[in-house]
Amino acid sequence: MSQDWQVICRVEDIPVLGARVVARATKPDVAIFRNSENKVFALLDKCPHKGGPLSQGIVFGEKVACPLHNWNIELPTGCAIAPDEGCTQKFSLKVDADQVYLDANELRTLAIEA
Repeated sequence: MSQDWQVICRVEDIPVLGARVVARATKPDVAIFRNSENKVFALLDKCPHKGGPLSQGIVFGEKVACPLHNWNIELPTGCAIAPDEGCTQKFSLKVDADQVYLDANELRTLAIEA
């Protein structure tokens, strides 16, 4: 399957140890995270526990702590760290020439609420 990449922002538009929200017409939104090593990750902005906004969490290493109940979610996989269980949707992402791209088809179709 060929990917239709959509420019979202520049890497420096994402706060270090923070996130930027990509709004979608149909919720939930997507959160793009940047860690202290300038690695960028994209997850559904919804904790698998109680649906907390991961974009408002604290980024550390390659994890984000949900602001509601402090669940730690791995940024590369979207999965909770044991003993917690569950995963949030991960989105395909690429960085090229400091531009952050998401797969446009995934943005339109993945994890859309009815």
